[in-house]
Amino acid sequence: MNHPSEIQLSLTESAGLNTEAMPVSLYTDPAQYEIERERVFRRAWLKVGRVEQIPNRGDFFVKDIAVLKASVIIAHSEDGKIRAFHNVCAHRANIVEHRSRGNARRFVCRYHSWGYNNAGELAHVPDEPGFFHLNKKKCGLTPVSLDIWEGWIFINMAPEPEVSLKAFLGPIGDALAGIEYPSPEHALVLRGEFRANWKVVAENFSEAYHISSIHPKTLGPIYAGPLNPFSRPISANVHGAHRTMSTWLNPAAAPFANAKFAQWLFTADHSVTGTRKEGQTNPLIEHEAINPKKSELWASDVNWFFPNWHMQISANQFWTHEFWPTSASSTIWEARFYYKKAETVRERLQREHFTSHITDTMLEDLGNIESMQRGMESGAKSFVQFNESEILCRHGLEQVVKWSAATTVKDALG
Repeated sequence: MNHPSEIQLSLTESAGLNTEAMPVSLYTDPAQYEIERERVFRRAWLKVGRVEQIPNRGDFFVKDIAVLKASVIIAHSEDGKIRAFHNVCAHRANIVEHRSRGNARRFVCRYHSWGYNNAGELAHVPDEPGFFHLNKKKCGLTPVSLDIWEGWIFINMAPEPEVSLKAFLGPIGDALAGIEYPSPEHALVLRGEFRANWKVVAENFSEAYHISSIHPKTLGPIYAGPLNPFSRPISANVHGAHRTMSTWLNPAAAPFANAKFAQWLFTADHSVTGTRKEGQTNPLIEHEAINPKKSELWASDVNWFFPNWHMQISANQFWTHEFWPTSASSTIWEARFYYKKAETVRERLQREHFTSHITDTMLEDLGNIESMQRGMESGAKSFVQFNESEILCRHGLEQVVKWSAATTVKDALG
């Protein structure tokens, strides 16, 4: 068992980050939000889904990206390729597809019935002879750059991305390659709208320092204990624009004795880092980049991909968070918990109990996140202070500052 003295106490400085307070205006200034729209969200690669969402030819889903006032169709085309297009008709710029997902050989604009195949090509124009100089080959759905990393679908909203997805991910993409994700085709989706800046929401899910205060009965007993009362992380690393952290697990937590959700979420047959059965391995947690210190007191890894996506991994489950700005002071949060479909009544009840528990913790967070935004907007404080345990928050904010100032993506990544 790892003693808390093994927890690294100089994470921030060892990562080369500053230790000064950070300006509140980064969360409240409308001008800063406009800069982030163009210099962060329009230039960064954005995770929008997984390949299992569209397994068959003709499958599609629509991703609305409010921060860029855009709607994007992600389609599995007839030729087997996954493509992305702006969801805008070439006739008079109406939104084409109003369903959130489905299967279609054609996308048809309901205004005048212009039709596009699922490779984005203009396929049908009513009364085509009535148009002047119409070049159908130039009137397809406007393509959006798309690439796939480890089954995760990313898009880039710039007309021409400045760097490839591989270059954008850099070291974190290499480190987390080859993970075997359990049940990636089945996700429980939770969604909420917060009256808070997107960075405030993202930071809430990026540190455990608040858990004992905000979640004393739900998560507190799991992430904090006498050996580590303030939930100091086991380790943290920065990878270019991205960052990772390993959270601490309280081995004496009561839920492990009487609550199935905790056993399911944090243990692999009651062994956090061990194997399920003699001679059998657990590929998820034995990947070298997961729980990099291989600590027996490990709860989960938080992997924050710049700008707005978390992938979190525990002993036998993974889940994600997305933080999508809708204004300078409002955000849509989406979480996806991946697990196999319940095959027994016992498993179904276990999932329902877990869902109820997670929802309770989200409600605890909701009021606090919006309260913090109100406090920031009051002007009472011009700076925020970051604890050592809030290293991901600090690095994330520093990266926003860096990208906001950089004239090119290569400068931002440099």
